[in-house]
Amino acid sequence: MRPPVVLVVDDDARNRKLVRDVLAADGFDTLEAACGEDAISIACDHRPDLVLMDIRLPDLDGGEVRQRLKAKPATARIPVVALTALAGAREVLLEAGFDGYLEKPIDVRELPQQVRRLLSPG
Repeated sequence: MRPPVVLVVDDDARNRKLVRDVLAADGFDTLEAACGEDAISIACDHRPDLVLMDIRLPDLDGGEVRQRLKAKPATARIPVVALTALAGAREVLLEAGFDGYLEKPIDVRELPQQVRRLLSPG
């Protein structure tokens, strides 16, 4: 069985590296994108099991990327989880249609378990 694949979308290379390293150490495969357009392209080409989406990106905001992914039949079923430092944004982002919410700074001890829970809701 292949390991779960997580697309990490963040314009900060340090954040992408942190998430990649933590998830890789726990058996996940990762893909990375630094902007929204790249995230859409990578998600369409590779169909990850989960997308961790920063909200503030240089080209599109994370909400727009989520909308575009959900509008495409090939990517509509991929859970898109907001990954942000925006204080108090949890309810707004969940109401906007994100499938989950993780807060920055990332808790490296909890991240693998959080991602596993997001991959198997219920």
